[in-house]
Amino acid sequence: MRFMMLMIPKGYETAAAGTMPDADAVAAMMKYNEALQKAGVLIALDGLHPPSMGARVTFPGGKAHVSDGPFAEAREVLGGYWMINVASRAEAIEWASRCPGGENEIIEVRQVQEMSDFPPDVQEAAAGFTEMQQAPSGKNKSA
Repeated sequence: MRFMMLMIPKGYETAAAGTMPDADAVAAMMKYNEALQKAGVLIALDGLHPPSMGARVTFPGGKAHVSDGPFAEAREVLGGYWMINVASRAEAIEWASRCPGGENEIIEVRQVQEMSDFPPDVQEAAAGFTEMQQAPSGKNKSA
């Protein structure tokens, strides 16, 4: 079962562009990330720049409208994520509980919808989705 663990740092919604964690926090998080990797459950992970550097695309009347960050109405925003593959929801929660998060951080654990979770008509409408997930995009990937 795949789960996404979403890091929600309180206060990040108003963080200035270029805000970065301190080296001690990163070192502690790297130990945690290495434990995920050594256990063979880590699929992917990334940190995200603050919303002040982002954009939102909304669709009023069905037309795309772009708003640059920061976003005044934001109460909780993502600071990063982990994608893990574990045997159960309980195991995913156990991994989230081991994170060296601070008092201002929340980890939301969400199970990924697998194609087998959907009824046959939805699976048919999504034909080719699994191949899209595994195909290289050909775009420039930078870390």
